[in-house]
Amino acid sequence: MDPAAHRAAIVREGAALASVPASGLAAEVRACPGWDVAKVVRHTGRVHRWAAGHLAGDEAPSGGPRPPEGEDLLAWYRESLDLLLAELDRHDPSEPASTFAGPADVAFWFRRQAHEIAVHRWDAEDAITPGEAAPFDAVQAADAIDEWLHLFVPRFLVDKGAGTPADLVGATLHIHCTDEDRAEGAGEWLLRLTAEGCEVERAHAKGDAALRGPASDLLLAVWHRTGLADVDVVGDADRAQQVLDLIHVT
Repeated sequence: MDPAAHRAAIVREGAALASVPASGLAAEVRACPGWDVAKVVRHTGRVHRWAAGHLAGDEAPSGGPRPPEGEDLLAWYRESLDLLLAELDRHDPSEPASTFAGPADVAFWFRRQAHEIAVHRWDAEDAITPGEAAPFDAVQAADAIDEWLHLFVPRFLVDKGAGTPADLVGATLHIHCTDEDRAEGAGEWLLRLTAEGCEVERAHAKGDAALRGPASDLLLAVWHRTGLADVDVVGDADRAQQVLDLIHVT
């Protein structure tokens, strides 16, 4: 996906999140213990404002003042989304940008916000109508898995964690999207945990375990929104679960 596609996803997924019924704001979110839909909306809106602050060059970007309660929260979220889009549109995607992962470019934020909204849109819909949340677009889901592998796995192992546990050094996990319309050679990765963190290869390769299924289902599994029972696991399922348990993204 390119920044234009990421922007389109921000608009699409953001509109869906902004459209959740006010009557569902108190519904509990199963993947985020202690969260309700209102907290998902507050969190996502504040992340938009925080990301816009990074893009605007704020030295200490924040999510702004405390959001309102009740139905007003949804209007505040729409405003947050509009603020994010306006700030993104002020920049060329190739411009250098400050990020929580170090120096990058503005395209980083297009991608990050597209996938941030998508997962939390799913959280909200699943809370309000369990089992009926709309799946992710297959291309976007595959791109989000790639982001998870290259951004969040090393971040949670090294930047925020204590490194790879000794018993998992050398563990390998193959992720294989089975969507029929995927491009040849796309949608497959091999993750290898190392003493220093991890290595990721975009390839068809054998691992200790393989996770297979539609990209949407695989994204939900790696983000711990669903369990491994919801995808096809080939090989050592316990090993696969141990690897996934090292990375929990809210």
